[in-house]
Amino acid sequence: MPRRRKILVGTASWTDATLLKAKKWYPPDVRTPEERLRYYASKFSFVEVDSTYYSLEMEEQARGWAANTPAGFVFDIKSFRLFTGHQTPPKMLPRDVRDELGPLDEKKRNWYLRDVPLELQDRLWEYFHDSMRPLRQAGKLGSIVVQLPPWMMPTPEAHEHLQSVADHLDGYQVAIEFRNKYWLSDRRQRETLAFLRENGLALIIVDEPQGFRSSVPPVWEVTDPDLTVVRLHGHNEETWEKKGLRTASERFKYEYSRKELEALAPQVQQVANRARVAHVTFNNNFEDMAQRNAEEFAQILQS
Repeated sequence: MPRRRKILVGTASWTDATLLKAKKWYPPDVRTPEERLRYYASKFSFVEVDSTYYSLEMEEQARGWAANTPAGFVFDIKSFRLFTGHQTPPKMLPRDVRDELGPLDEKKRNWYLRDVPLELQDRLWEYFHDSMRPLRQAGKLGSIVVQLPPWMMPTPEAHEHLQSVADHLDGYQVAIEFRNKYWLSDRRQRETLAFLRENGLALIIVDEPQGFRSSVPPVWEVTDPDLTVVRLHGHNEETWEKKGLRTASERFKYEYSRKELEALAPQVQQVANRARVAHVTFNNNFEDMAQRNAEEFAQILQS
Protein backbone atom coordinates (compact mmCIF):
# COMPACT_ATOMS: atom_id res chain seq x y z
CA MET A 1 0.00 0.00 0.00
CA PRO A 2 1.24 3.54 -0.70
CA ARG A 3 2.17 5.47 2.42
CA ARG A 4 -0.49 7.83 3.68
CA ARG A 5 0.04 11.51 3.01
CA LYS A 6 -0.27 13.95 5.87
CA ILE A 7 -2.65 16.91 5.58
CA LEU A 8 -2.37 19.28 8.54
CA VAL A 9 -5.26 21.71 8.99
CA GLY A 10 -5.09 24.77 11.22
CA THR A 11 -5.48 28.52 11.42
CA ALA A 12 -3.26 31.56 10.97
CA SER A 13 -3.60 32.55 14.62
CA TRP A 14 -4.74 31.30 17.99
CA THR A 15 -4.68 34.72 19.70
CA ASP A 16 -6.32 37.10 17.23
CA ALA A 17 -7.87 40.02 19.11
CA THR A 18 -11.33 39.48 17.61
CA LEU A 19 -11.19 35.78 18.49
CA LEU A 20 -10.46 36.55 22.13
CA LYS A 21 -12.97 39.38 22.31
CA ALA A 22 -15.78 37.25 20.87
CA LYS A 23 -15.40 34.65 23.66
CA LYS A 24 -17.00 31.98 21.48
CA TRP A 25 -14.35 29.33 20.88
CA TYR A 26 -12.18 29.05 23.99
CA PRO A 27 -13.87 27.67 27.12
CA PRO A 28 -14.39 30.27 29.89
CA ASP A 29 -11.70 28.73 32.10
CA VAL A 30 -9.05 29.03 29.34
CA ARG A 31 -7.60 32.47 30.05
CA THR A 32 -3.81 32.64 29.80
CA PRO A 33 -1.72 32.54 26.60
CA GLU A 34 -0.28 29.19 27.65
CA GLU A 35 -3.74 27.73 28.33
CA ARG A 36 -5.02 28.98 24.97
CA LEU A 37 -2.16 27.38 23.07
CA ARG A 38 -2.59 24.08 24.91
CA TYR A 39 -6.31 24.13 24.18
CA TYR A 40 -5.72 25.01 20.52
CA ALA A 41 -3.18 22.16 20.25
CA SER A 42 -5.79 19.76 21.64
CA LYS A 43 -7.95 20.54 18.59
CA PHE A 44 -5.37 20.99 15.84
CA SER A 45 -1.85 19.74 15.09
CA PHE A 46 -0.72 22.83 13.17
CA VAL A 47 -0.80 26.63 13.42
CA GLU A 48 0.71 29.61 11.64
CA VAL A 49 2.46 32.29 13.71
CA ASP A 50 1.96 35.91 12.67
CA SER A 51 3.85 37.71 15.47
CA THR A 52 7.21 36.84 13.88
CA TYR A 53 6.28 39.21 11.04
CA TYR A 54 6.54 42.09 13.52
CA SER A 55 9.53 41.11 15.65
CA LEU A 56 12.84 39.30 15.31
CA GLU A 57 13.39 38.77 19.03
CA MET A 58 11.13 35.78 19.58
CA GLU A 59 13.40 33.10 21.04
CA GLU A 60 11.79 33.14 24.48
CA GLN A 61 8.29 33.00 23.01
CA ALA A 62 9.29 30.16 20.68
CA ARG A 63 10.63 28.22 23.65
CA GLY A 64 7.23 28.58 25.30
CA TRP A 65 5.41 27.50 22.13
CA ALA A 66 7.51 24.35 21.98
CA ALA A 67 6.95 23.61 25.67
CA ASN A 68 3.17 24.08 25.58
CA THR A 69 2.39 21.85 22.62
CA PRO A 70 2.51 18.05 22.28
CA ALA A 71 5.00 16.08 20.24
CA GLY A 72 4.24 16.29 16.54
CA PHE A 73 2.64 19.72 16.71
CA VAL A 74 3.88 22.01 13.92
CA PHE A 75 4.33 25.78 13.64
CA ASP A 76 4.54 27.61 10.33
CA ILE A 77 6.36 30.90 10.87
CA LYS A 78 5.64 34.09 8.99
CA SER A 79 8.91 35.70 7.94
CA PHE A 80 9.93 39.07 9.40
CA ARG A 81 8.56 41.88 7.27
CA LEU A 82 11.91 43.46 6.35
CA PHE A 83 13.03 40.22 4.67
CA THR A 84 9.91 40.07 2.51
CA GLY A 85 10.33 43.56 1.07
CA HIS A 86 7.83 45.34 3.30
CA GLN A 87 8.36 48.70 4.93
CA THR A 88 9.58 48.30 8.51
CA PRO A 89 9.29 50.92 11.29
CA PRO A 90 12.55 51.39 13.21
CA LYS A 91 10.89 50.32 16.49
CA MET A 92 10.47 46.79 15.09
CA LEU A 93 14.22 46.32 14.69
CA PRO A 94 16.45 45.07 17.54
CA ARG A 95 17.91 47.96 19.52
CA ASP A 96 21.55 47.28 18.61
CA VAL A 97 20.77 47.29 14.89
CA ARG A 98 18.57 50.35 15.26
CA ASP A 99 21.36 52.20 17.05
CA GLU A 100 23.93 51.34 14.38
CA LEU A 101 21.60 52.39 11.58
CA GLY A 102 21.03 55.74 13.21
CA PRO A 103 18.02 57.96 12.52
CA LEU A 104 16.11 57.77 9.28
CA ASP A 105 16.14 60.62 6.82
CA GLU A 106 13.56 63.15 7.96
CA LYS A 107 11.47 62.39 4.87
CA LYS A 108 11.27 58.66 5.66
CA ARG A 109 9.38 56.75 8.33
CA ASN A 110 10.42 53.16 7.50
CA TRP A 111 13.41 51.04 6.64
CA TYR A 112 13.52 48.80 3.57
CA LEU A 113 15.95 45.91 3.20
CA ARG A 114 17.77 47.64 0.34
CA ASP A 115 18.68 50.51 2.69
CA VAL A 116 20.23 48.30 5.38
CA PRO A 117 24.00 47.57 5.05
CA LEU A 118 24.79 43.94 4.30
CA GLU A 119 26.60 43.33 7.59
CA LEU A 120 23.51 44.48 9.50
CA GLN A 121 21.27 42.38 7.27
CA ASP A 122 23.35 39.36 8.27
CA ARG A 123 22.93 40.26 11.93
CA LEU A 124 19.16 40.49 11.50
CA TRP A 125 19.14 37.05 9.94
CA GLU A 126 21.08 35.80 12.97
CA TYR A 127 18.29 37.11 15.20
CA PHE A 128 15.80 35.19 13.09
CA HIS A 129 17.78 31.95 13.26
CA ASP A 130 18.13 32.32 17.04
CA SER A 131 14.37 32.77 17.36
CA MET A 132 13.71 29.62 15.35
CA ARG A 133 16.18 27.46 17.29
CA PRO A 134 13.77 26.24 20.03
CA LEU A 135 11.22 25.06 17.47
CA ARG A 136 13.86 23.42 15.28
CA GLN A 137 15.38 21.61 18.26
CA ALA A 138 11.93 20.39 19.31
CA GLY A 139 11.15 19.18 15.78
CA LYS A 140 8.14 21.50 15.64
CA LEU A 141 9.14 23.97 12.93
CA GLY A 142 7.14 23.63 9.74
CA SER A 143 7.69 26.15 6.97
CA ILE A 144 8.82 29.76 6.82
CA VAL A 145 6.00 31.68 5.14
CA VAL A 146 7.39 34.45 2.91
CA GLN A 147 4.49 36.69 1.95
CA LEU A 148 5.60 39.20 -0.67
CA PRO A 149 4.12 42.74 -0.78
CA PRO A 150 1.48 43.55 -3.41
CA TRP A 151 3.76 46.04 -5.13
CA MET A 152 6.53 43.49 -5.81
CA MET A 153 6.38 42.70 -9.50
CA PRO A 154 8.11 39.71 -11.18
CA THR A 155 11.21 41.68 -12.15
CA PRO A 156 14.83 40.44 -12.26
CA GLU A 157 15.44 42.38 -9.02
CA ALA A 158 12.55 40.56 -7.36
CA HIS A 159 13.94 37.20 -8.46
CA GLU A 160 17.31 38.18 -7.00
CA HIS A 161 15.60 39.11 -3.76
CA LEU A 162 13.85 35.74 -3.55
CA GLN A 163 17.11 33.96 -4.37
CA SER A 164 18.78 35.81 -1.49
CA VAL A 165 15.97 34.86 0.88
CA ALA A 166 16.29 31.23 -0.20
CA ASP A 167 20.04 31.33 0.42
CA HIS A 168 19.60 32.79 3.92
CA LEU A 169 16.97 30.15 4.71
CA ASP A 170 18.98 27.21 3.44
CA GLY A 171 18.01 24.18 5.52
CA TYR A 172 14.48 25.44 6.20
CA GLN A 173 11.29 24.62 4.36
CA VAL A 174 10.28 27.87 2.67
CA ALA A 175 6.87 28.70 1.20
CA ILE A 176 6.23 31.75 -0.98
CA GLU A 177 2.95 33.64 -1.19
CA PHE A 178 2.60 36.09 -4.06
CA ARG A 179 0.27 39.04 -3.63
CA ASN A 180 0.59 40.54 -7.08
CA LYS A 181 -1.39 38.89 -9.87
CA TYR A 182 1.35 39.20 -12.47
CA TRP A 183 3.53 36.52 -10.86
CA LEU A 184 0.99 33.86 -11.78
CA SER A 185 -0.59 35.40 -14.85
CA ASP A 186 -0.88 33.28 -17.99
CA ARG A 187 2.23 34.99 -19.32
CA ARG A 188 4.40 34.56 -16.21
CA GLN A 189 3.08 31.44 -14.53
CA ARG A 190 5.39 28.89 -16.14
CA GLU A 191 8.47 31.03 -15.42
CA THR A 192 7.44 31.60 -11.79
CA LEU A 193 6.75 27.94 -11.11
CA ALA A 194 10.05 26.93 -12.70
CA PHE A 195 11.91 29.44 -10.52
CA LEU A 196 10.30 28.05 -7.37
CA ARG A 197 11.12 24.46 -8.34
CA GLU A 198 14.72 25.29 -9.16
CA ASN A 199 15.20 26.92 -5.75
CA GLY A 200 13.32 24.38 -3.64
CA LEU A 201 10.57 26.83 -2.71
CA ALA A 202 6.97 25.79 -2.11
CA LEU A 203 4.24 27.73 -3.85
CA ILE A 204 1.52 28.85 -1.46
CA ILE A 205 -1.80 28.11 -3.13
CA VAL A 206 -4.31 30.77 -2.20
CA ASP A 207 -8.07 31.02 -2.10
CA GLU A 208 -9.04 34.70 -2.06
CA PRO A 209 -11.20 37.38 -3.73
CA GLN A 210 -10.46 37.81 -7.42
CA GLY A 211 -10.47 40.86 -9.68
CA PHE A 212 -7.96 43.01 -7.78
CA ARG A 213 -4.33 43.72 -8.55
CA SER A 214 -3.42 42.00 -5.29
CA SER A 215 -5.56 38.99 -6.22
CA VAL A 216 -3.60 35.89 -7.10
CA PRO A 217 -5.40 33.04 -8.86
CA PRO A 218 -5.46 29.64 -7.17
CA VAL A 219 -2.80 27.64 -9.01
CA TRP A 220 -2.98 24.03 -7.83
CA GLU A 221 0.65 23.15 -8.50
CA VAL A 222 3.30 21.60 -6.26
CA THR A 223 6.79 23.10 -6.59
CA ASP A 224 8.44 21.37 -3.60
CA PRO A 225 7.91 17.60 -3.19
CA ASP A 226 8.39 17.96 0.57
CA LEU A 227 5.67 20.53 1.17
CA THR A 228 2.57 22.16 -0.25
CA VAL A 229 0.77 25.01 1.53
CA VAL A 230 -2.80 26.18 0.97
CA ARG A 231 -3.87 29.47 2.59
CA LEU A 232 -7.57 30.27 2.64
CA HIS A 233 -8.30 33.99 2.93
CA GLY A 234 -12.05 33.92 2.28
CA HIS A 235 -13.98 35.81 -0.39
CA ASN A 236 -14.79 39.17 1.19
CA GLU A 237 -14.51 41.41 -1.87
CA GLU A 238 -15.79 44.46 -0.01
CA THR A 239 -12.89 44.57 2.43
CA TRP A 240 -10.08 42.96 0.40
CA GLU A 241 -8.37 46.25 -0.51
CA LYS A 242 -10.41 48.60 1.66
CA LYS A 243 -8.47 51.30 3.49
CA GLY A 244 -9.08 52.41 7.05
CA LEU A 245 -10.28 49.14 8.55
CA ARG A 246 -10.29 49.11 12.34
CA THR A 247 -8.48 45.77 12.48
CA ALA A 248 -6.66 43.62 9.95
CA SER A 249 -9.10 40.81 10.78
CA GLU A 250 -11.96 42.71 9.16
CA ARG A 251 -10.29 42.21 5.80
CA PHE A 252 -10.74 38.46 6.20
CA LYS A 253 -14.26 38.48 7.67
CA TYR A 254 -15.68 35.55 5.76
CA GLU A 255 -17.15 32.22 6.76
CA TYR A 256 -16.84 29.35 4.29
CA SER A 257 -19.99 27.37 3.67
CA ARG A 258 -20.06 23.59 3.89
CA LYS A 259 -20.52 23.48 0.12
CA GLU A 260 -17.39 25.60 -0.44
CA LEU A 261 -15.32 23.44 1.89
CA GLU A 262 -16.50 20.26 0.20
CA ALA A 263 -15.47 21.72 -3.17
CA LEU A 264 -12.01 22.56 -1.85
CA ALA A 265 -11.36 19.15 -0.30
CA PRO A 266 -10.58 17.16 -3.50
CA GLN A 267 -8.26 19.92 -4.72
CA VAL A 268 -6.35 19.85 -1.44
CA GLN A 269 -6.16 16.07 -1.53
CA GLN A 270 -4.88 16.19 -5.11
CA VAL A 271 -1.89 18.41 -4.26
CA ALA A 272 -1.32 16.56 -0.98
CA ASN A 273 -0.82 13.38 -3.00
CA ARG A 274 2.14 15.06 -4.71
CA ALA A 275 3.94 16.29 -1.59
CA ARG A 276 5.24 14.72 1.60
CA VAL A 277 3.16 17.08 3.76
CA ALA A 278 0.34 19.54 3.09
CA HIS A 279 -0.51 22.47 5.35
CA VAL A 280 -3.98 24.02 5.07
CA THR A 281 -4.19 27.40 6.81
CA PHE A 282 -7.48 29.16 7.40
CA ASN A 283 -6.68 32.87 7.43
CA ASN A 284 -10.28 34.08 7.68
CA ASN A 285 -9.37 35.35 11.12
CA PHE A 286 -12.44 37.20 12.30
CA GLU A 287 -13.80 36.06 15.65
CA ASP A 288 -13.93 32.24 15.54
CA MET A 289 -14.64 31.83 11.82
CA ALA A 290 -11.23 30.32 11.04
CA GLN A 291 -11.33 27.84 13.92
CA ARG A 292 -14.83 26.62 13.10
CA ASN A 293 -14.07 26.34 9.38
CA ALA A 294 -10.82 24.49 10.08
CA GLU A 295 -12.57 21.99 12.34
CA GLU A 296 -15.25 21.38 9.74
CA PHE A 297 -12.73 21.03 6.90
CA ALA A 298 -10.68 18.51 8.87
CA GLN A 299 -13.84 16.46 9.36
CA ILE A 300 -14.62 16.61 5.64
CA LEU A 301 -11.14 15.35 4.77
CA GLN A 302 -11.55 12.42 7.14
CA SER A 303 -14.97 11.40 5.83
